[in-house]
Amino acid sequence: MTLSRRRFLQVAAGVAVVPIVSGTASAQNYPSRPIRFIVPFPSGGVSDIIARYMAQKLSDRLGQSFVIENRGGAGSNLGTEIVVNAPPDGYTLLLDGSANAVNATLYPNLSFNYLRDISPVCSLFRAPHIMEVHPSFPARTVPEFIAYANVHPGQINMGSAGTGTISHMAGELFKMMTGIELTHVPYRGAAPALTDLLGGHVQVMFDNAASSTEHVRGGRLHALAATTAKRMDVLPGVPTVGEFVRGYEASNVNGIGMPAKTPPEIVAKLNTEVAAILGDSPTKARFAQLGGAAMIGSPADYRTFLAEETEKWAKVVKAAGLKPD
Repeated sequence: MTLSRRRFLQVAAGVAVVPIVSGTASAQNYPSRPIRFIVPFPSGGVSDIIARYMAQKLSDRLGQSFVIENRGGAGSNLGTEIVVNAPPDGYTLLLDGSANAVNATLYPNLSFNYLRDISPVCSLFRAPHIMEVHPSFPARTVPEFIAYANVHPGQINMGSAGTGTISHMAGELFKMMTGIELTHVPYRGAAPALTDLLGGHVQVMFDNAASSTEHVRGGRLHALAATTAKRMDVLPGVPTVGEFVRGYEASNVNGIGMPAKTPPEIVAKLNTEVAAILGDSPTKARFAQLGGAAMIGSPADYRTFLAEETEKWAKVVKAAGLKPD
């Protein structure tokens, strides 16, 4: 049977409308069942705490369970791959961020392209690291540290939570921008590295503020500087590295991503809900306890940030010749 031209255009117009109506309806009804929230790190760390806090808040607002799954391994790549391969229906989330930006270059044979295969939903949390030394170390300021390192090249041991972690990358960025030589000592996590710094077995570490602030306040460690562009609220008397090394900035950021091709209406709805949570006083207070602050923005803002971070850390990885453990 042959359709008339008018009838054909009417049918075609009707078909074209269906995806738009369907997408809008799916966003209005979203979520209608529990959501998996993949955390690509072991339980107990700051990233895990943030994910669990946000999961409970989102569950309260949206009336569905957000089920945390810790899928650590390969520097967050295993968990990321699970989300990349999940259906793009809004029911699998990824706690992503700085680690993914580093891994894009550090791991040359990944089965996915993070910037292509994950749709950014929103940023959540931004936290500084603290450039800190054992109290017995002779340098008390960043300029003194640089001067000492120039006189003793390669003789200062820099502990980190492991190759490619932000505690490591912050140190490598510092080395690249100052031209000094430090000997990297990677550990299996921040806790053992911090223990050795407290014991004087390594001399410097770029540790997250959440685990180091009380040691600084108690005099067990000496803070040389914060790695973020602005001074820390928890230690306002500590300067930033950027006050001495122009342009230096390194921070740990967490956010939420979804599989690529997730309907934009769902992405937008989740972004709106998260923004409301990040703007409330209890969330600001909780994030301050963790040494950081809420980072509110649109999906486009987060995409731009991740692209810039990926480009920045690519230069550091290549300059240092880093390889994954």
